[in-house]
Amino acid sequence: MSYRNKNALITGGLGFIGSNLAIRLVAAGARVTIVDSSVPGCGANPYNIEPVRQQVKVIPHPICEPAEFSDEIRTSDVIFNLAGEISHVHSMDFPERDMQINAVAQLQFLEACRNLAPGVRIVYASTRQVYGVPRYLPVDESHPVNPIDFNGVHKYAATTYHLLYSSLGEIDAVAMRLTNVYGPRMALNVPCQGFLSTFLRRLLRGEPLEVFGDGQQLRDPLYVDDAVEAFLRAGEATPLLSRIYNVGGPAPITLLEIAQSASRVAGGGTVRTRPFPEPQKAIDIGSYYTDSSRIRAELGWEPEVRFEEGIGRTLAYYRKELVQYLDPASPYPACSMPEHGGVRRRLTFATV
Repeated sequence: MSYRNKNALITGGLGFIGSNLAIRLVAAGARVTIVDSSVPGCGANPYNIEPVRQQVKVIPHPICEPAEFSDEIRTSDVIFNLAGEISHVHSMDFPERDMQINAVAQLQFLEACRNLAPGVRIVYASTRQVYGVPRYLPVDESHPVNPIDFNGVHKYAATTYHLLYSSLGEIDAVAMRLTNVYGPRMALNVPCQGFLSTFLRRLLRGEPLEVFGDGQQLRDPLYVDDAVEAFLRAGEATPLLSRIYNVGGPAPITLLEIAQSASRVAGGGTVRTRPFPEPQKAIDIGSYYTDSSRIRAELGWEPEVRFEEGIGRTLAYYRKELVQYLDPASPYPACSMPEHGGVRRRLTFATV
């Protein structure tokens, strides 16, 4: 990789994927700046960057306040834009909050980027959720966009902002549509972050795993190191042949197989199915797995870590560092935002 002595800016760098990316960039010799305001419910954890804490600069501001880190934007050689909310359930409960974080703040940030660093490469963390319920499998980049929750709507809006600024020649952006990413540094103490974080939390607390429905829904889990590798390749690709890449795991497996495999690697435990709760049922997409042939052909990337190996690495990390992520003795919060009743009323552009 050609990141030695390059200035890399990571938005959302205290979160799951962003922190793993920061660690890789430091190892590659980059000068790394993280911008992360630690919005409640979005998964930021300062401990995530403990291995490189003394080697990165952290700016505790939201991306919708770019004046607070304008010099860092201006001097960036590459920007990895991972700031945002990922919870589909939260987006349905608090659509205005999701819009502010995932769309409005992104527009404000990109306006600053095109003024302060015209032509800069920006790698944006999008999601497979923009496709909605798949019309065919595997899902490629030509699949129709039809999100079924506000998170997908707003992430698609942000993707379109990146693409529009690029078509105007003002930035040089690429959107990475990620499938279910898992691995060390996932947020385990934040509700509604997806089934993989739920599975990990329950395994580490010695609780049975519950799969909604009959468990035959397909997914292609992507280990975080493979996701980071995709971001790094997209950040340095010259020329950039495409603006959108689907980034998926090695192979589709059912949710029941995922649960059984994770339980087996963890040392055994109960796996059971149960009916969908109504909030999750309304936004379930059924089976999904990715056609990653475009990124394989154009960037030479492909996932290397199969699920059993990846979940083993992940469990080993948390067993060593669990106190930083989860208190097994504490009750887990319900699937709602902190200060549930007041988040939307108090939200302003300046506090995203």
